[in-house]
Amino acid sequence: MLRLGSAAEWRAWLAENHTTNDGVQLALAKGSAPGVKYAAALDEALCFGWIDGRKNGLSETEFLQTFTPRGKRSMWSKRNREHIDRLEAEGRMTDAGRVEVERAKADGRWDAAYAGSSTIEVPDDLAAALAASPAATQMFAALTSQNRFAILFRIGNVKRADTRARKIAEYVAMLERGETIYKQLRRE
Repeated sequence: MLRLGSAAEWRAWLAENHTTNDGVQLALAKGSAPGVKYAAALDEALCFGWIDGRKNGLSETEFLQTFTPRGKRSMWSKRNREHIDRLEAEGRMTDAGRVEVERAKADGRWDAAYAGSSTIEVPDDLAAALAASPAATQMFAALTSQNRFAILFRIGNVKRADTRARKIAEYVAMLERGETIYKQLRRE
Protein backbone atom coordinates (compact mmCIF):
# COMPACT_ATOMS: atom_id res chain seq x y z
CA MET A 1 0.00 0.00 0.00
CA LEU A 2 1.19 3.46 -0.88
CA ARG A 3 -0.02 6.57 0.95
CA LEU A 4 1.00 9.95 -0.40
CA GLY A 5 0.12 13.51 0.56
CA SER A 6 -0.60 15.01 -2.84
CA ALA A 7 -1.18 14.34 -6.52
CA ALA A 8 2.26 15.86 -7.16
CA GLU A 9 3.83 13.17 -4.95
CA TRP A 10 1.88 10.50 -6.88
CA ARG A 11 3.15 11.95 -10.18
CA ALA A 12 6.72 11.91 -8.85
CA TRP A 13 6.29 8.28 -7.74
CA LEU A 14 4.98 7.34 -11.19
CA ALA A 15 7.83 9.20 -12.90
CA GLU A 16 10.31 7.11 -10.94
CA ASN A 17 8.47 3.76 -10.95
CA HIS A 18 6.14 3.50 -13.96
CA THR A 19 8.53 1.26 -15.93
CA THR A 20 9.74 -0.94 -13.07
CA ASN A 21 6.63 -1.52 -10.95
CA ASP A 22 3.78 -3.82 -11.95
CA GLY A 23 1.16 -2.05 -9.85
CA VAL A 24 0.32 -0.48 -6.54
CA GLN A 25 -2.59 0.01 -4.19
CA LEU A 26 -2.83 3.74 -3.55
CA ALA A 27 -4.66 5.07 -0.48
CA LEU A 28 -7.09 7.75 -1.67
CA ALA A 29 -9.10 10.22 0.37
CA LYS A 30 -12.89 10.05 0.54
CA GLY A 31 -15.06 13.15 0.35
CA SER A 32 -13.59 16.14 2.15
CA ALA A 33 -10.85 14.14 3.91
CA PRO A 34 -7.33 15.41 3.24
CA GLY A 35 -5.16 13.50 0.80
CA VAL A 36 -5.01 12.44 -2.83
CA LYS A 37 -8.43 12.27 -4.53
CA TYR A 38 -9.45 9.67 -7.10
CA ALA A 39 -9.82 12.05 -10.06
CA ALA A 40 -6.35 13.53 -9.55
CA ALA A 41 -4.80 10.08 -9.08
CA LEU A 42 -6.43 8.79 -12.27
CA ASP A 43 -5.21 11.80 -14.25
CA GLU A 44 -1.62 11.19 -13.19
CA ALA A 45 -1.87 7.45 -13.88
CA LEU A 46 -3.18 8.07 -17.40
CA CYS A 47 -0.31 10.49 -18.05
CA PHE A 48 2.12 7.60 -17.52
CA GLY A 49 0.18 4.89 -19.36
CA TRP A 50 -1.29 3.38 -16.20
CA ILE A 51 -4.92 2.59 -15.45
CA ASP A 52 -7.13 2.21 -12.41
CA GLY A 53 -8.40 -1.19 -11.34
CA ARG A 54 -10.09 -2.66 -8.30
CA LYS A 55 -11.24 -0.42 -5.48
CA ASN A 56 -11.26 -1.72 -1.89
CA GLY A 57 -12.37 -0.22 1.39
CA LEU A 58 -9.79 0.93 3.90
CA SER A 59 -11.35 3.24 6.50
CA GLU A 60 -14.01 5.88 7.01
CA THR A 61 -11.79 8.46 5.31
CA GLU A 62 -9.81 6.42 2.77
CA PHE A 63 -10.11 3.63 0.23
CA LEU A 64 -7.52 1.65 -1.69
CA GLN A 65 -7.43 2.00 -5.47
CA THR A 66 -5.28 -0.34 -7.53
CA PHE A 67 -3.27 1.24 -10.33
CA THR A 68 -1.28 -0.81 -12.85
CA PRO A 69 0.47 -0.31 -16.16
CA ARG A 70 -2.10 -0.61 -18.95
CA GLY A 71 -2.06 -4.08 -20.48
CA LYS A 72 -1.57 -4.69 -24.19
CA ARG A 73 -5.22 -5.69 -24.63
CA SER A 74 -6.67 -3.36 -22.01
CA MET A 75 -9.91 -1.78 -23.16
CA TRP A 76 -10.38 1.99 -23.16
CA SER A 77 -13.40 3.85 -21.88
CA LYS A 78 -14.73 6.88 -23.71
CA ARG A 79 -14.34 8.78 -20.45
CA ASN A 80 -10.62 8.01 -20.24
CA ARG A 81 -10.19 9.01 -23.89
CA GLU A 82 -11.70 12.39 -22.98
CA HIS A 83 -9.31 12.64 -20.02
CA ILE A 84 -6.37 11.94 -22.34
CA ASP A 85 -7.47 14.72 -24.71
CA ARG A 86 -7.67 17.15 -21.78
CA LEU A 87 -4.35 16.04 -20.27
CA GLU A 88 -2.62 16.39 -23.63
CA ALA A 89 -4.08 19.89 -24.08
CA GLU A 90 -2.82 20.79 -20.60
CA GLY A 91 0.66 19.54 -21.49
CA ARG A 92 0.65 16.88 -18.78
CA MET A 93 0.95 13.70 -20.85
CA THR A 94 4.29 11.90 -20.79
CA ASP A 95 5.89 9.90 -23.57
CA ALA A 96 4.93 6.70 -21.71
CA GLY A 97 1.28 7.72 -21.74
CA ARG A 98 1.42 8.69 -25.40
CA VAL A 99 2.88 5.28 -26.29
CA GLU A 100 -0.18 3.57 -24.78
CA VAL A 101 -2.52 5.88 -26.68
CA GLU A 102 -0.71 5.19 -29.96
CA ARG A 103 -0.82 1.43 -29.33
CA ALA A 104 -4.56 1.64 -28.74
CA LYS A 105 -5.08 3.69 -31.89
CA ALA A 106 -2.98 1.28 -33.94
CA ASP A 107 -4.81 -1.88 -32.84
CA GLY A 108 -8.35 -0.45 -32.79
CA ARG A 109 -8.92 -0.30 -29.03
CA TRP A 110 -9.07 3.51 -29.13
CA ASP A 111 -11.97 3.55 -31.60
CA ALA A 112 -13.67 0.65 -29.78
CA ALA A 113 -13.82 2.52 -26.45
CA TYR A 114 -16.86 1.63 -24.38
CA ALA A 115 -19.44 4.01 -22.94
CA GLY A 116 -19.53 4.52 -19.20
CA SER A 117 -22.33 3.39 -16.93
CA SER A 118 -24.11 6.74 -17.12
CA THR A 119 -24.18 6.86 -20.93
CA ILE A 120 -24.36 3.23 -22.04
CA GLU A 121 -27.56 2.38 -23.91
CA VAL A 122 -29.63 -0.79 -24.15
CA PRO A 123 -28.99 -2.27 -27.62
CA ASP A 124 -31.97 -3.05 -29.83
CA ASP A 125 -31.49 -6.84 -29.73
CA LEU A 126 -31.47 -6.90 -25.93
CA ALA A 127 -34.44 -4.52 -25.79
CA ALA A 128 -36.41 -6.88 -28.06
CA ALA A 129 -35.51 -9.91 -25.94
CA LEU A 130 -36.53 -8.09 -22.77
CA ALA A 131 -39.81 -6.94 -24.36
CA ALA A 132 -40.68 -10.60 -24.97
CA SER A 133 -40.30 -11.38 -21.26
CA PRO A 134 -42.25 -9.27 -18.74
CA ALA A 135 -40.43 -10.93 -15.81
CA ALA A 136 -37.00 -10.15 -17.27
CA THR A 137 -38.10 -6.59 -18.11
CA GLN A 138 -39.26 -6.03 -14.54
CA MET A 139 -36.04 -7.41 -13.08
CA PHE A 140 -33.88 -5.40 -15.52
CA ALA A 141 -35.68 -2.23 -14.45
CA ALA A 142 -34.93 -3.05 -10.80
CA LEU A 143 -31.20 -3.66 -11.28
CA THR A 144 -28.61 -1.54 -9.54
CA SER A 145 -26.51 0.53 -11.90
CA GLN A 146 -23.60 -1.88 -11.32
CA ASN A 147 -25.62 -4.90 -12.46
CA ARG A 148 -27.21 -3.05 -15.37
CA PHE A 149 -23.82 -1.88 -16.63
CA ALA A 150 -22.32 -5.37 -16.20
CA ILE A 151 -24.93 -6.87 -18.53
CA LEU A 152 -24.75 -4.08 -21.10
CA PHE A 153 -20.95 -4.00 -21.09
CA ARG A 154 -20.62 -7.76 -21.50
CA ILE A 155 -23.13 -7.92 -24.33
CA GLY A 156 -21.54 -4.92 -26.02
CA ASN A 157 -18.13 -6.59 -26.08
CA VAL A 158 -19.18 -9.84 -27.70
CA LYS A 159 -17.67 -10.08 -31.18
CA ARG A 160 -19.67 -12.83 -32.92
CA ALA A 161 -23.39 -12.56 -33.67
CA ASP A 162 -24.16 -16.14 -32.59
CA THR A 163 -22.33 -15.68 -29.30
CA ARG A 164 -24.12 -12.37 -28.74
CA ALA A 165 -27.54 -13.98 -29.29
CA ARG A 166 -26.65 -16.80 -26.88
CA LYS A 167 -25.43 -14.33 -24.23
CA ILE A 168 -28.59 -12.24 -24.54
CA ALA A 169 -30.70 -15.39 -24.07
CA GLU A 170 -28.61 -16.34 -21.01
CA TYR A 171 -29.00 -12.90 -19.42
CA VAL A 172 -32.75 -12.79 -20.10
CA ALA A 173 -33.12 -16.25 -18.50
CA MET A 174 -31.01 -15.10 -15.54
CA LEU A 175 -33.24 -12.05 -15.08
CA GLU A 176 -36.38 -14.18 -15.36
CA ARG A 177 -35.06 -16.23 -12.42
CA GLY A 178 -34.50 -13.03 -10.45
CA GLU A 179 -30.72 -13.50 -10.47
CA THR A 180 -28.00 -10.89 -10.94
CA ILE A 181 -24.32 -10.88 -11.84
CA TYR A 182 -23.32 -9.10 -8.64
CA LYS A 183 -25.03 -9.18 -5.29
CA GLN A 184 -27.92 -6.74 -5.49
CA LEU A 185 -27.27 -4.45 -2.51
CA ARG A 186 -30.23 -2.23 -3.26
CA ARG A 187 -32.81 -1.81 -5.95
CA GLU A 188 -33.13 1.45 -7.80
